[in-house]
Amino acid sequence: MSLETRVAGLALLKWYQDAGADEAVGTDAAALYAAQAELTQLPNQKQVSLRPQVPKAPSDEDVAAKLKTDAAALAASYNTLDELRGAMESFEAKAQFPAAHNLVFADGNPQAKVMLIGEAPGEEEDRQGLPFVGRSGHMLDKMLAAIGLDRSSVYISNILPWRPMANRTPTLQESVIFLPFLLRHIELAGPRLTVALGGSAAKLLLGNNQGIMRLRGTWSEIEIADYKVPILPTLHPAFLLRNPLAKREAWTDFLNLKQRLAEIEID
Repeated sequence: MSLETRVAGLALLKWYQDAGADEAVGTDAAALYAAQAELTQLPNQKQVSLRPQVPKAPSDEDVAAKLKTDAAALAASYNTLDELRGAMESFEAKAQFPAAHNLVFADGNPQAKVMLIGEAPGEEEDRQGLPFVGRSGHMLDKMLAAIGLDRSSVYISNILPWRPMANRTPTLQESVIFLPFLLRHIELAGPRLTVALGGSAAKLLLGNNQGIMRLRGTWSEIEIADYKVPILPTLHPAFLLRNPLAKREAWTDFLNLKQRLAEIEID
């Protein structure tokens, strides 16, 4: 009896044992028991598993790591904003956002000196395919107008281009997957100043876990390859709608932005 035949027979025997059979009847079954004893005594023979080997499913962390690697390779291979948009449109991670209908890439002037980066599209943004066009967008327009800016003089995007289910805050894992696209987006747009709107954008871009109330109002710097750009964290317009008293801090931050922009224009 060959080893392969014995292994197949042992697998059948194991099935009978698991089903409750505890006695061998007939010469064929007795031969299988003898083969089982013989296999355990074969020298230098690896133990043969009688159970089918089920491939281990990749963990969420493994999937996220692969998607981030794929995103980095894709982002680096494109040299225009239109090309980058097309790559993001077809990127496989879109499947993780079943509520999303339209890619929300950017709005405003891609040649502007200031780039504003929010968190993720909401329902209205998803419907129109543009960032900050709902209630938060109207608040942002008022904040910009207060320092003499509008959508023709700034460039606006998000850390996520797809709407999360129920308009929830992006998870860190989702944000990290799309970070290579975001950094390439900033690099290709080439703003002189960036503004992180809200804690998710600020923490991701700064690599800092502090809350937005601690991060806001202080300039830092993003370094992307050989490109460096100052960044100012501030409060998200949606937060201001829920907490009107916080508008005072946001106003201070936007005055800070106005001053820094004036200094750049003098240069």
